[in-house]
Amino acid sequence: MTPPAPLVSRRTPGVPTRMLRPRGAMLGGVCAGVAEHMQWPVNWVRAGAVVFTLLGGGAALLYVWLWALTPLEPATGETDAAASAHRAFPVAPVLVGFAAVAAVIALVTAVVGAYAPAAMVALAALVLTAAAVAWSLLFDRNDPKRSERYGVATRTTAAVGLALTGVLLLATSPPVPATVIAVVMIVGAAGVLAAPAIVRLWTSLLAERAARAQEESRAEVAAHLHDSVLQTLALIQNRAGASSEIARIARAQEHELRDWLFAGTKPSDADFAAQLREVALELELQHAVRFDVVTTGDFTDRSFPAVLAAAREAMLNAARHAGGEVSVYVELSASDLDVYIRDRGPGFDIGAMPEGRMGVRGSIIGRMARHGGTATVTSDENGTQVHLHSPVVAHSGSRSAPSPQSAPSPQSAPSPQSAPEPSEPRASSADTQGTEGRER
Repeated sequence: MTPPAPLVSRRTPGVPTRMLRPRGAMLGGVCAGVAEHMQWPVNWVRAGAVVFTLLGGGAALLYVWLWALTPLEPATGETDAAASAHRAFPVAPVLVGFAAVAAVIALVTAVVGAYAPAAMVALAALVLTAAAVAWSLLFDRNDPKRSERYGVATRTTAAVGLALTGVLLLATSPPVPATVIAVVMIVGAAGVLAAPAIVRLWTSLLAERAARAQEESRAEVAAHLHDSVLQTLALIQNRAGASSEIARIARAQEHELRDWLFAGTKPSDADFAAQLREVALELELQHAVRFDVVTTGDFTDRSFPAVLAAAREAMLNAARHAGGEVSVYVELSASDLDVYIRDRGPGFDIGAMPEGRMGVRGSIIGRMARHGGTATVTSDENGTQVHLHSPVVAHSGSRSAPSPQSAPSPQSAPSPQSAPEPSEPRASSADTQGTEGRER
């Protein structure tokens, strides 16, 4: 067994300190805490505790009292924070050993016919075994120096000893009191084996009750904040305008408050609609823009990484170069996924873009083409619209990327039923007059 770590004094000369129990202790840390607090040798304190316990038991009561009321020293790491103390003395195996000695004495006295002493000693063995099992479940489970196998071995030995003692005691044909104790020992052996499962069930029940109470409290706080603070922040955003700094700060505070209120209730990360809204929230915090995201269709546990990446690039372009209000409309059918991103910026000429600018050509059009989809970009002085189309089950094989200068046909323009804000068919991006110096 690893001996406890040497005590390191926490006392500052001339400054009074409170008494604390060290986390690395022999049993409960009381003697070490008293020794450190009083600046006495720890071995003297332990020897005095043993002597006064043997003289009348007063030291044992004082030890238990100080153990219950003296706090542990502050944690110095994640391991210490998760554990109550590191005990060097093997309490549970020692108690099982004393119980085994008492069981042997009880059996010997029962064989010679002294059933009254045998019953008393057997009862002592039963109490010692119960104490060993309780210590194993309450203290050794939280001690990182005690493995799960250590606890299982201790409890199994205790159960076998109880059952064997009870059966052998019954074989001596004892009177009623000893017979009752023997039966209790056999039943107790079964209880020892079932004790870990009972403790786990009870712990999970308490945790569930605490979580339910916390959830109810959080729901009440969320309802109150929704009726007051969140509505005020939403009103500030509407009055200030999407492009103002005040609206951006109010939107950031609203998102932070919602994340705190509804922590742990977010939809699955595999949900495309949820991921798209997360992208919108992220860009709103970084740029003076507001995204209006509308989705139709069932996206539960459905993810489209390529479409999401292309949509994010298009939304980032709209946030950087247009700002204000940006509409994002998503429609999922049984066979196709369509995403429309429309801003109201000054527009741009994709045909006049330098060859080194790959934001639209590579990250949007090229990416969609590589994954079996298409991307159509239309832009004029009234704004820019990016239409991403992808089959739900992309077929194998490559598709040729649409030419950035090719004009979308009137049939490819979003219909009034599919686009959030329909518009008349536009000329191709190559024929429109863009804003000079705008980079995408």
